[in-house]
Amino acid sequence: MRPAVRSVSFLAFVALLVVSPARASESDHKYQLDDPVTLWVNKVGPYNNPQETYNYYSLPFCHPSGNAAHKWGGLGEVLGGNELIDSQLDIKFQKNVDRNPYCELELDEVKVNQFKDAIESSYWLEFFMDDLPLWGYVGEVHLDKNSDNEKYMLYTHKNITIKFNKDRIIQVHLNHESPKPLEVGRTLDMTYSVKWIPTDITFARRFNVYLDYPFFEHQIHWFSIFNSFMMVIFLTGLVSMILMRTLRNDYAKYAREDDDLETLERDVGEESGWKLVHGDVFRPPRNLVVLSAVVGTGAQLALLVLIVILVAIVGMLYIGRGAIVTTFIVCYAFTSFISGYVSGGMYSSNGGKNWIKSMVFTASLFPFTCFGIGFILNTIAIFYGSLAAIPFGTMVVVFVIWAFISFPLALLGTVVGRNWSGAPNNPCRVKTIPRPIPEKKWYLTPSIVSMMGGLLPFGSIFIEMYFVFTSFWNYKVYYVYGFMLLVFLILIIVTVCVTIVGAYFLLNAENYHWQWTSFFSAASTAAYVYLYSIYYYYVKTKMTGFFQTSFYFGYTLMFCLGLGILCGAVGYLGSNLFIRRIYRNIKCD
Repeated sequence: MRPAVRSVSFLAFVALLVVSPARASESDHKYQLDDPVTLWVNKVGPYNNPQETYNYYSLPFCHPSGNAAHKWGGLGEVLGGNELIDSQLDIKFQKNVDRNPYCELELDEVKVNQFKDAIESSYWLEFFMDDLPLWGYVGEVHLDKNSDNEKYMLYTHKNITIKFNKDRIIQVHLNHESPKPLEVGRTLDMTYSVKWIPTDITFARRFNVYLDYPFFEHQIHWFSIFNSFMMVIFLTGLVSMILMRTLRNDYAKYAREDDDLETLERDVGEESGWKLVHGDVFRPPRNLVVLSAVVGTGAQLALLVLIVILVAIVGMLYIGRGAIVTTFIVCYAFTSFISGYVSGGMYSSNGGKNWIKSMVFTASLFPFTCFGIGFILNTIAIFYGSLAAIPFGTMVVVFVIWAFISFPLALLGTVVGRNWSGAPNNPCRVKTIPRPIPEKKWYLTPSIVSMMGGLLPFGSIFIEMYFVFTSFWNYKVYYVYGFMLLVFLILIIVTVCVTIVGAYFLLNAENYHWQWTSFFSAASTAAYVYLYSIYYYYVKTKMTGFFQTSFYFGYTLMFCLGLGILCGAVGYLGSNLFIRRIYRNIKCD
């Protein structure tokens, strides 16, 4: 029934695409006395496996009579695995309800086994009322003292407490009570009660109860920001020292106009390091199409992350279900111009001829990579019958966004980039015959420089990764986007500084293959994040099963691919500016 219903809702997805998922039928969140208030049932699943969620009625709870209403909140909500169904409980604004039965649950062997499996796996359930979540457990296990056997108990009563301020609901709380043993042939009375309590809490602060202030604003979080800031000061000082002390002496030789012939010959004889490769340093890199695509995509992702963080700070996106996902997808589509512009300009300035191939690769590289990973995860979710499975209609919507917004903007950006910044403007002329690269010590090879380049950027975001992972995998609402903005800016600065130092050392070793080395030196940050995610999985979580493991490492892989492309592009662009700057002031011919 679920795929059919969602396919019918295809047009609704398109219409609600840019609407905040938190706004649906209760858009104004205002009620009059005795107005009906809907309790929406959403999903159930093992508590230790956040992504392994199923339809609430996948367990044999009492089904609502007739065709229960469904609530669709937008693209991000569907991608987040939410499916809200009207519970049809009779709840009215400011009207208390004593213990009131709403159905009788007849237990047979199949139902008992389903509930026992759910209770054994610590199944939790999620409801929504006025866009506020309520959580609870399906049941509990009691130990029979006489026989030492475990007794599985199902909660049969929902005690709902609602706090209100004038005409608005402020807080909701759910207590599951009256555990009854699961026995074949037994009939259980399922009941609920509602209690309304006035409060002085304002509507603007009603979501604060879900925010874990002691966790996110812990002293270690502030310390990590300070520690990363000190790292920025150190690295910017190091790069400044290279520019002001090391390069200044080299420039002084080329600036002297009154040297005699003997001094000039001695300076030429002493010339070494980065100055010797001026005829090769601007040679087009290998696989120019791929490098242009990843640099363009990384520049787009950097701008995208900045925009989403700023929107999250201003708009408090953590309040809405799927709001972050919706914002990310829409902003990604509209920032595709940047990827085309950067990629097209870089490809043309390095002598690339097949710009259409470069443009198509740039526009499809990251989306189709994520689609490939998502297709595998979606197949697993469909096999398990999980809500995490993305409906076909939603896939079509995402493809339409890419085909009719993202792709044309990438094409436009490529055309503009070729015309505005695609002309070759290298400070030094590239020689016809490549200069042989001498053998150097192992720690000056591109592979070692690339591996070591990601350590300091990873160190600058290490603590923040813990908070991000915990919020995503352990039911915490991430709301400190101001911290994230600071960490993101620190990451950009540290990445640029580290990559510049690495490129300078590589050029001093007379190795002019700096382009890919700069990219991988910065992108290796993502490799360390992925290694950290393996540690986090085994030490900080209690996830089990093939479903959750595949989703954990699949989602983390998508995240790390995006992070790697972002950091790699920032590192390359920073190194490119640095190298053009230092070669601009020397005599290249």
